[in-house]
Amino acid sequence: MPPVTTFIWVAVAVVAIGLYLSWTAGRLDRLHARIDAARAALDAQLLRRASVAQELATSGVLDPAASIVLYQSAHAARQSEDEHREVAESELSQALRAVFAEPDAVEAVLAAPGGEETVGELTQAVRRVPMARRFHNDAVRGTRAVRRHRVVRWFRLAGHAPFPLAFEMDDEPPTAFTADGAAGH
Repeated sequence: MPPVTTFIWVAVAVVAIGLYLSWTAGRLDRLHARIDAARAALDAQLLRRASVAQELATSGVLDPAASIVLYQSAHAARQSEDEHREVAESELSQALRAVFAEPDAVEAVLAAPGGEETVGELTQAVRRVPMARRFHNDAVRGTRAVRRHRVVRWFRLAGHAPFPLAFEMDDEPPTAFTADGAAGH
């Protein structure tokens, strides 16, 4: 092979490798943006759930003990730092299940003025949290899969982006607010 042909093939190979690396870096960037968007949506749903729970706890509809438990858990979930957020949100899920374990609690809320709207809001909030968490964790899983490739590690295509972490929490809704529960709308 003449030296010019070899040079052309080397140049084509370098350009192809460069295009592949650029495409992979762009893909990683899009995946990280997807994680950020999913995390923002998850944060919004968690905040909405805590807000509705806090509002319900201060409404005077529930018995005092249930109100205190629900208020403290919702307040802790809203005020928690990132490193303690999963635990605080899990505790709010547990508090919601404990408060609404008895059908009488749901009936008491429904009987109060504006109770149907409150139950509807809480039902939507507790149903949307698992979906938002699933979307976030799916985005994290996809990004991790790409970041594990050797080429990505060797060429440091992820840049300085932190390794994505899944959001693990107990997000099981109270039975009263599931699709087959009493409050399902």
